Formats: sequence, structure tokens, C-alpha cells
Amino acid sequence: MSSMDSIIMLSTAAASGLLFQLLKLPPLLGFLAAGFAIHLFGIRDTPLIDTLADLGVTLLLFSVGLKLNIRTLLKTEVYGTAGLHLVMNGLLFLVLLLGFKWLNIPHLSQLSINSLSLLAFALSFSSTVFAVKMLQEKSELQSLYGRVAIGILVMQDLFAVIYLSISSGQTPSIWALSLLLLIPLRPLLLRLINRTGHGEVQLLIGFFLAFVMGYQWFDSVHIKPDLGALLVGMLLAGTPQANSLSRDLFAFKELFLVAFFLSIGIHYFPTVDALLTAILLTLLLPLKAIIYFFLMLIFRLRARTALMGTVSLANYSEFGLIVTAIAVKHSLLDGEWLAILAIALSLSFIIIAPISQQADQLYQRLQPILQRMQRKRLHLDDLPIELGNMEIVILGMGRIGSGAYDLMSQYYPDKVIGIDTNLEKVQVNGDKGRVVIQGDATDSDFWEKLVPSKTVKLILLTMPHHNGNEYALTQLRRRHYPGKIAAICRYEEDEASLRELGVDQVVNLYEEAGLGFAQHIYDTLDITPSHI
Repeated sequence: MSSMDSIIMLSTAAASGLLFQLLKLPPLLGFLAAGFAIHLFGIRDTPLIDTLADLGVTLLLFSVGLKLNIRTLLKTEVYGTAGLHLVMNGLLFLVLLLGFKWLNIPHLSQLSINSLSLLAFALSFSSTVFAVKMLQEKSELQSLYGRVAIGILVMQDLFAVIYLSISSGQTPSIWALSLLLLIPLRPLLLRLINRTGHGEVQLLIGFFLAFVMGYQWFDSVHIKPDLGALLVGMLLAGTPQANSLSRDLFAFKELFLVAFFLSIGIHYFPTVDALLTAILLTLLLPLKAIIYFFLMLIFRLRARTALMGTVSLANYSEFGLIVTAIAVKHSLLDGEWLAILAIALSLSFIIIAPISQQADQLYQRLQPILQRMQRKRLHLDDLPIELGNMEIVILGMGRIGSGAYDLMSQYYPDKVIGIDTNLEKVQVNGDKGRVVIQGDATDSDFWEKLVPSKTVKLILLTMPHHNGNEYALTQLRRRHYPGKIAAICRYEEDEASLRELGVDQVVNLYEEAGLGFAQHIYDTLDITPSHI
């Protein structure tokens, strides 16, 4: 790849990503569009982009593993939805594809039932990369629907491992038993990460864990390597070291994923026939979504949780390209199907991304209809939230929220309650004697489930992301909450936004940290000014 090609690619990606962001659309759609534009420039051979794309997917799955609680996979709404959806969606799509074959639809009319079955299977999976990216952009990776969606995707990855082992004719080697060593190695790995600090050494250890212990080790024993990165991340999940490592890897993961979306557009530019067939497959997405939605309702999830989870999963998966590539290799499908599946994948991203951004507004419009569909006996995480006679409510129980809780408890003993979406934080705070319940303040149904309390005097918004605090403030004002509201922020523009929404007090963390530090030094050290 020449230096001019590199300049064209970088300029096109940056311009397209910025344009889509200014249009308030997900930048990843801009990167897809940039890939198609780069293809039109005649650039095809992009080994560096392909390598970075592979790195991005591996880092993404490793990062997901770092934040994934293994207990999530053992819940019926996760493995039940994943398993039943794979069967039901696969059978439905097979029937429809057979109908298209009977109607002599191009590219489908000549396929055997085995080839159509394989195609239906490939179209049943959802994209882990896309779902996680959208959840992260909305700061809802730890919400109930986010955890369920990610759990379903992980289960699909496990199904994928089984399929790849069978279809490739390559069973895991006897050396796959060596992976059991990861369990006793866990304490050693945690100590290792803890000793590395927060700099370049920790980053290198993170890359080693993701690409060597995860990707390469699993690949060497004939198990899907991306799954290896995910499982190694899960091995470290739930620890302070994992949270720190995830933050340090964030920028690299985001940059490498740009290459992933670029590579789709570069390598799979649509021909007219391929585009028409891909559009036909894309029209099947609502059926895929309906199956997800009703399965989640069956497992007692609320209508909103089911809808939001469905929107996250209503797409096609890059795994479909892997399945198709194997089918092409075994002459079950023509090579042009790689382009068709890639276009359908891209179209599913383009359609679902803006819907995902507006999913809450969509739910508000459909709420009366959707709530009539949900079961009367709901999931335990969806029961009404009661505050009792509490006077201080803290939304977000990280370090700042926990510190605020301890201080407020001195002035309002037994009248302070914390709320956090992360179950582990809830348990940790509970062990320390704090009254903390699980709830997602970025979920509109959270506010509907919240039983009004006339005793609440002050609500502190201490969630780590500005969007979450802003959304909570909007919900409080919409419900005419009469008490005081205070919020934290990191940037001046965020402070201005919160004040416009009517917050009573905004604390800029960076400014207050400096003032607090200086005050602490003055109070504890003997540095009386000379003029006193």
C-alpha cells in the first residue's frame, strides 16, 4: 500500500466519520461509507487495514470479557433466548429461502437445500462488534438489556465454536486440555496486572493477554481464537485490575475498530445483482427481531427491556461472513455470496444504528401497546422500586457516589440510599453497610417503576458518563420532582448543558479536585503565610 493510498484512506475515514457525527449519526456508519468510497478510489490491497481490523475485533471481545459476569450466561433469559432463537430463526429463514428459490430469485434459485440451510444458519447470528459498540456509545453496556444482549451474543459465539469445529473438519486438539491451566493461573495474572501500574507496561500486559494467551493459545489448539480473547477477559472480570485494564485499552480498541468497518466497505463493494439480493435478505430483519422480542417477553423481561435488547441484536453478524467463506471453500456457495452477505451486514448496520439511537423515543410511542404484551409476573430485576422514607438519593455508586454517601450519612443517618446499575457494585457497597439497590437510571422504565416519594429532598447525579446524568435530570424534570438536584461533570460544556436543564448545583470534578487538594495541603501542613 503506497503512501498516497494511506493518505486517501486516512483522510476519507476522518472526513466521513466527522460528517456522520455532525449529522448526529453513529460514526461507524461513516466508516462503512468511507470503506465504499475507498473502494471507488481503486484501493483494494489493504493488508494493514485487515490486520488492524482483526486486532480491533480481538480487543473488543477481550474488553467485553473484562466486564462480563459469568453468572449472566447462566440465566434462563440468556441461554434460553439464544438457543431458541437460533432454532426458530434458522427454521423460519430456511422456509423463506426455499420460497425464494421456488420463485426463481437470482442467486437463490440454484442453491440446494443444504446450501440454503447453511445460509439460514449464518443469518441467525447477530453482530457482537456492532451491538457492543452501540451499547458503549449510549453508556448502556451494564444496563439490564445490555447485559442480556451481550450474554446472548456470547452464547452465540459458543454455538459458533461448535459449528466451526464440525464444518472445518478440524476438532480441537488434545492440547486443548491445556486451557484448563487458565484457572489456576488466574491469581498469578491478577497479581501481575496489579504490579504493572497504569502505564505502558499495563498496556503491553493487556495486549499479551488478549493476543497471546487469548487469541494465539486458543488458535493453536484449534478453537475459535476470538472466543479465546473473550474467555481470558472473563477470567479477569469483576476485579479492579480488569476495570483499570479496560480503561487503558479503550482508545486502542476504538481506533482498531475503525479499520474493521473500513475493511467491510473496501472488500465487499456491491454489484447490482448482489445489492438486490442483499436488500431482499435485509427485509427479513424484522422477522428476526420479532422472534428476539417475544422470546424475551416469554422469559419475563419487561416490554422495554425486550425492545431495547431486540434493537441491539436486530442485525446480521460478521460471523455470517465466516460461515459463508467456509461454504465457498467447500463449494456449497458461490464466491459472490461473500459480497452479498457483506452488503446485507452493512445494510443491517446502517438501518439499525439510527433506530438504536432513537430506541427510547420509539418505546415511548409504542408503550401502551407493548406493555399489554408483557407478562404480569416480571423478572426480579424489573419489580417496582421503592425508596421508603429516604431523603437523599444517589444515582451512581462508584468512588464519587460512595464518598458522597458516607458524607451525607453523617448528616442524614439512615436516610440515604444509593442506586447503581452494576450488581457487583451493589453487593460491594452492601457489604460495607450502605443501603444500595440495583437500578438503571438511563432506563425510562426505571423512572416509571420508581414509586414516588414525598420525603426525598436531594438527588445526587454521580454517574460516570455525562449522557447518563443528563438523561436522569431530564426524567426528573419531566416528572416535576420538587426537590434539589446536584450533578457532577468533567468538562465546561457539560456543566453548561446541565445548568440549562435546571440542575441546582454542578460540581466540576477537575476544578474541585484541585481546590480540594490545595485545601487539604493548607490544612495539614504548617505553611502559614508570612504576612499573618
